[in-house]
Amino acid sequence: MTQRPEREALGTLLRHVLDRIDSDVATVYSERGLADYRPRFSPPLRVLVADGPLPIRDLARRVGVTHSAASQSVAQMARAGLVELTPGADARQRIVHLSARARELLPLIEAEWAATTTALRELDAELPVPLADLLYEVLAAVDRRSMRQRIADAGLPPPA
Repeated sequence: MTQRPEREALGTLLRHVLDRIDSDVATVYSERGLADYRPRFSPPLRVLVADGPLPIRDLARRVGVTHSAASQSVAQMARAGLVELTPGADARQRIVHLSARARELLPLIEAEWAATTTALRELDAELPVPLADLLYEVLAAVDRRSMRQRIADAGLPPPA
């Protein structure tokens, strides 16, 4: 049984849940000979399959991550031979293309995605509320009133 950390250690708990899920998915890939494939590669890869080559900024927006996070993932994907980068309209822009290796791996990646989606539905059935629904509600709540504002309202004095 997993030990329950202090309720206030929410950030640690969220990272722990994500680490456990990502670690298991990474193990699935590793067991199939893809030790260099990370679960976080699947969303950008799926966007590139659907939309074709994109600038990193557009890829970030489509995946729902920051430009910095997308840039880091793309750099790792390039090192793994999954994407290739070409110059864009100006010197700052790079266009991300799927590599031949990524196209070759698509059947396995798509099969894993489908199996993981089914596994998450099974997990959701064990929970009082589907996990994604709860997380979207959390995002909406912090969009309405940020944690920074909530902390200030809880009585922490402003910085000097």
